[in-house]
Amino acid sequence: MVLPHHTPYVTPQILHKNYAQAHDTESFGSLIGKDLEYFSQAGFEMDKIQLKRNAPVAQLYEDAIRNEGAIISSSGALINFSGKKTGRSPKDKRIVYEETSKDNIWWGSVNIKMDEHTFEINRERAIDYLNTRENVYVFDGYAGWDPRYRIKVRVICARAYHALFMHNMLIRPTPEQLADFGEPDFIIYNAGQFPANRFTKGMSSTTSVEINFKRMEMVILGTEYAGEMKKGVFSVMHYLQPIRFGQLSLHSSANVGIEKGDVTLFFGLSGTGKTTLSADPNRLLIGDDEHVWSDTGVFNIEGGCYAKCINLSAEKEPDIFNAIKFGSILENVVYNPATRVPDYEDISITENTRCAYPIEHIPNAKIPCMVDRQPSNIIMLTCDAFGVLPPVSRLTPEQASYHFLAGYTSKTPGTEDGVLEPIPTFSTCYSAPFIVLHPGRYAEMLAERMAKHNVDCWLINTGWTGGKFGTGKRCALKYTRRIVDAVHSGELAKGEYENFGTFNLSIPTSLEGVPRELLNPELAWPDKDAFRKEIRKLAVMFQRAFALYEKDVEPKVRMAGPQLE
Repeated sequence: MVLPHHTPYVTPQILHKNYAQAHDTESFGSLIGKDLEYFSQAGFEMDKIQLKRNAPVAQLYEDAIRNEGAIISSSGALINFSGKKTGRSPKDKRIVYEETSKDNIWWGSVNIKMDEHTFEINRERAIDYLNTRENVYVFDGYAGWDPRYRIKVRVICARAYHALFMHNMLIRPTPEQLADFGEPDFIIYNAGQFPANRFTKGMSSTTSVEINFKRMEMVILGTEYAGEMKKGVFSVMHYLQPIRFGQLSLHSSANVGIEKGDVTLFFGLSGTGKTTLSADPNRLLIGDDEHVWSDTGVFNIEGGCYAKCINLSAEKEPDIFNAIKFGSILENVVYNPATRVPDYEDISITENTRCAYPIEHIPNAKIPCMVDRQPSNIIMLTCDAFGVLPPVSRLTPEQASYHFLAGYTSKTPGTEDGVLEPIPTFSTCYSAPFIVLHPGRYAEMLAERMAKHNVDCWLINTGWTGGKFGTGKRCALKYTRRIVDAVHSGELAKGEYENFGTFNLSIPTSLEGVPRELLNPELAWPDKDAFRKEIRKLAVMFQRAFALYEKDVEPKVRMAGPQLE
């Protein structure tokens, strides 16, 4: 438990006023001077608030400690808390229904309509709240490492914690770039400490996260969870990259071989091993979560990483563990009040404990985070708790489109109360909560790029083998790493394959270092009737989930999924 802590010691007030504070006011006031007209027109009362634009990390630490109750961890990271909301609020996400974007948006439960008038009400409510704050933080940065396709993002918020978070997650401009930043392409008004009016038309609660593509603005009310800003930027890039630039945005990690320079994209939902498997000592990390596959190569959208901290250890995830130092933010992490050592096993606040850190904190990160080379391999990761999918399958282009649209993994018993058997999760394009356009549009672009550049695609199951959850066992990480290494070396591409029925997958007959019975799940199941029952059950689930997209895909893609007699 976090015990109430004493007011932290700060520099004596007289020294701070006469030295540091005077410098802060002068420095950041002059930086933002040419933008005063913009902020005045937006409704900010410049005579009442102090704007701090791209404040240095040390000053954001000071403000968060002084004003928000943050503390410094034993490793130098800032520990802060997001309040009541410790995760995203997908049911409160809205997109404004307006003439410039309405025909492109995939409307439904993910993208819920909001009228323009309600957006204007909430935008004014956010700015009114920000006007009541003594300090207003502004961070100007970029989304996208490739200058040809990046956008300029401005974040306006009232918490130093939020400013530092976006300092880490966006690409940080040089002083010269900041001086010539100009008008932003996208603005986030984060007034998350202040609630939305739930009686306003279209509001379902006191939380509202909304995007207006005509105004290119985002408004946040009623949630202080910093991840809303990160995923808001991704949603905008998920819209702009295909629509404005003709490029493919992806929820994926990516790395590049040190020797051959070959690029691999990893798709996968939570718990499938996307972050773990893309961290490879023989390869450089391009990024761990959001990328764009462009006409000339691959680039990271972000300037940092947002890693889960639950049960984090130096042994299991050394790169992430060692990245948690000065400049990083630990979010909702419990700590020892005497030593300030984080307790990553304590989930009394939330299981969704996180750390945000600049990508430069990863030793083998490729800086700048982009490569002018097309991918050689795509790895689609799934964690199958039914224990029936092979640990590796080579996909045809049609199968790649099918599994990309399906986006399958499974929740396992024990993760939530009342879960007694595996629960399938189908998240289209491996990014359903952030999808903006129809999934078929992303799938079509993926298929075109794969065909044009002759990219191999692999379905890798990091889940159970020899039985479903409870009777079988999780595929050992050493075998999965061996499979990924064989993908990168070209060994698997040259191997011999056999057909795996029902799902009609091509699976290798052998791979040195991986047991034969592991490669073909049926061989690992002692009870063959139970195996056939589980694979049929999963096949039916696939068919039901894919029915949503059947009318929008070609017959050959429809037929690429599991077939039942």
